[in-house]
Amino acid sequence: MKTDLTDTTASKINKALVLGRRAIGTPAIGMVLTLVIVTDEENAYDALKAASDAAHEHPSRTLVVIKRVSRSPRDRTKSRLDAEVRLGADAGTGETIVLRLYGDVVDHAQSVVLPLLLPDAPVVAWWPVNAPLDPAGDPLGALAQRRVTDTYACEEPVRELAARADAYTPGDTDLSWTRITPWRSMLAAALDQVDCKVQSVEVEGEEDNPSCELLAMWLADRLDVPVERTASAGPGLTAVRMDTDCGPVVLDRADGSLANLSIQGQPARAVALKRRETAELIAEELRRLDPDDTYASALRFGVDRLSAPRKGGSGGDGGGAVAVAAPVETVAKARAKDAAQEKAPVKKAAAK
Repeated sequence: MKTDLTDTTASKINKALVLGRRAIGTPAIGMVLTLVIVTDEENAYDALKAASDAAHEHPSRTLVVIKRVSRSPRDRTKSRLDAEVRLGADAGTGETIVLRLYGDVVDHAQSVVLPLLLPDAPVVAWWPVNAPLDPAGDPLGALAQRRVTDTYACEEPVRELAARADAYTPGDTDLSWTRITPWRSMLAAALDQVDCKVQSVEVEGEEDNPSCELLAMWLADRLDVPVERTASAGPGLTAVRMDTDCGPVVLDRADGSLANLSIQGQPARAVALKRRETAELIAEELRRLDPDDTYASALRFGVDRLSAPRKGGSGGDGGGAVAVAAPVETVAKARAKDAAQEKAPVKKAAAK
């Protein structure tokens, strides 16, 4: 069941939810959390599809906040809220409300979202793209217990990681960190099979891939050994090589699907290590709503590590590349400059 509301209010949206549940014969609310997705029109479909797939495991009320950009000064002064309420088969196992904000109400999205949150239920905020530098300081992020970003979608992921470390608040997480969960599990299991001391580590993967950087930070933080970051053609993470006093331990994934685990003195074995879809990543993040201390420790360690040169490996041309840790202010200025360049053609066209 789908209900379209034009120039509406949060009160009218709540009434539409009640009437819709009665119409389809499900007056009770059986959802466990509220998922707030803050995105744009371009990425709204993919984000909503991923959330809908994840809702099979975590029934939730999904609020999609789309901030529409008004081109003319007159339209920017007019506030309007349009909503699309989806229930039943159109929303999967939960409820979906698509909110489109126009004019001044764009700067007060929290006042629209707050009345629509499920009572006495956790709130998770997710920015598929264009996440704020300080998610906890954002008005919508302040409503949530967990705040999910994705540095992979940023123009400069390494600088973004440095900014995330500066602004980290318990409850923050990143899908680039979620992507390496199988790698971390496999490497931990491999080290459990040997009684050796790790002396050095090499992490190989795409250049400027935040997941590769986070895995290198995690290994350096937990093992307290030198970690060399080398570049390859990808896709994503391609290999981790650990030198131990008992011989090398290598986890190699060249095709992005099947990996090969080699341990000195043991036969090599193939392990499934495929690249996961966004729906699987979101479902994993929704399983835990407490702060991720391991992520925080790895992220903060990376602020110092990212100031050092990264040596290129045989698989790429990253020799001598330097990833400099940038403060939040630097990233903010870069974003503002990019935004100004994007708006410039529109202004010129208007002048003509």
